[in-house]
Amino acid sequence: MSTARTALETEEHQALRAAVAALGKRYGRDYMTTVIREGKHTDELWAEAAKLGYLGVNLPEEYGGGGGGMAELSIVLEELGAAGSPLLMMIVSPAICGTVIARFGTEEQKRTWLPGLADGSLTMAFGITEPDAGSNSHRITTTARRDGGDWVLTGRKVFVSGVDMADATLIVGRTEDARSGKLKPCLFIVPRDAPGFGRNRIDMELHAPEKQFELVLDDVRLPANALVGDEDAGLLQLFAGLNPERIMTAAFGIGMGRFALSRAVEYARTRQVWKEPIGSHQAIAHPLATAHIDLELSRLMMQKAARLYDEGDDIGAGEAANMAKYAAGEACVKAVDQAVHTLGGNGLTREYGLASLITASRVARIAPVSREMILNYVSHQSLGLPKSY
Repeated sequence: MSTARTALETEEHQALRAAVAALGKRYGRDYMTTVIREGKHTDELWAEAAKLGYLGVNLPEEYGGGGGGMAELSIVLEELGAAGSPLLMMIVSPAICGTVIARFGTEEQKRTWLPGLADGSLTMAFGITEPDAGSNSHRITTTARRDGGDWVLTGRKVFVSGVDMADATLIVGRTEDARSGKLKPCLFIVPRDAPGFGRNRIDMELHAPEKQFELVLDDVRLPANALVGDEDAGLLQLFAGLNPERIMTAAFGIGMGRFALSRAVEYARTRQVWKEPIGSHQAIAHPLATAHIDLELSRLMMQKAARLYDEGDDIGAGEAANMAKYAAGEACVKAVDQAVHTLGGNGLTREYGLASLITASRVARIAPVSREMILNYVSHQSLGLPKSY
C-alpha cells in the first residue's frame, strides 16, 4: 500500500510523509522485532529520526525544533508505524513533555530541556497513572509539599513507559491550595537519579522496546524550579499534554493498522489456493476494504484534532482528540485482527510479523484512556447527558 495522502494536507505535509515513510522503510518490522528479541532500544532509528529533525518537528524553532505542531508530529509517528517501526516514546517525550514545557515552562526549563528533546539527546517520561486511581485523575494521591524552598514528592505511579531510557520523568502530583485547602494538580520534573526515586519493571506480555515501570517516590526532594509553570494553572497545563497524547496515540494506532493491512493485502493478492488469488473473494476483500475505510476515517478525525490543537482551540481539540483516539483504537484492533485472519496460520508466525500486534493493537484501545472513558466524555461533554458517577 502506498504512503497515505489526503486532500487536507499541504504539499509540505505530503513531502514530510514521503520522507518519513522512506526512513521507516529502511528500518521496517524486521529491525523492530530484532531490537525487541535482543532486549535493546531503538537507538539507531531514534538517532536518525532526530538528526533529520523529525523528533522535534513540533517544538519551537528558537529552541532547536521545527516550529510545527501536532499535525506534523502525528505524521511522523503514523508513517514510522505504517513501516512497522513506531517510536512509542515520541508520544511521551516530544508530544506530552515537550509541549507542556514549551507552553508553560520557565525560560530556564525551556533552555534546559527543549533543545535536547528536539535533537533526541534527551528524553522524558510521563507519570500520571496510579495503582488506585485508574482513569480517575481526581484520586491521584502523589502529593508535593513545600519544605523551605524545596518541594518534597511522595507517592506511586504505574505503567510509566520508558523510564529506563528517560533522563527525567514529568510527574503529575497534587499540592494543597492555601486558600481552599483542596488538592490541585501540578507537574514536576524529576531527574532519573533523584534520591528516593525508585523504579520497578512491570512484567508485560506486550512485546515492545519500551518497557513499563512502577515508580516509587519516597520523599523525593526537588528544587523550586522543578515545578513546571504556574502552580495555580496545573489543570490547564495537564490537559495541554493529554490532548497531544490522545492525538499521537491515534497516530500510533493508525500506523499499526496500516502496517497490518498492507501485509494482509499483499498476501491476499498473491496467495492462491483455488483458481484465483484469495483477495478476489469478497469474504476476504470486503473486510479488508472495511478496515481501510475505518483507518482513513480515523485519520480525518486525527487531523481535525491536530489542527484545532495547533490553532490553540484546547476545548475543541479535547473533544476531537478523544474521538480520534477512540476511532483509531477501534480501527487498529479490527485491522490487525482481520490481517491475521486473512493470513490464517501464517498470521501467527514470526515470519509475517503480525502475531505480536494482536496484543500491541489493544494498547490503542486501553491507553492512555479506555474507550469507555472516552464514551463517558462524549456522552457528557458533547451530548450533555447526565453522569452515572
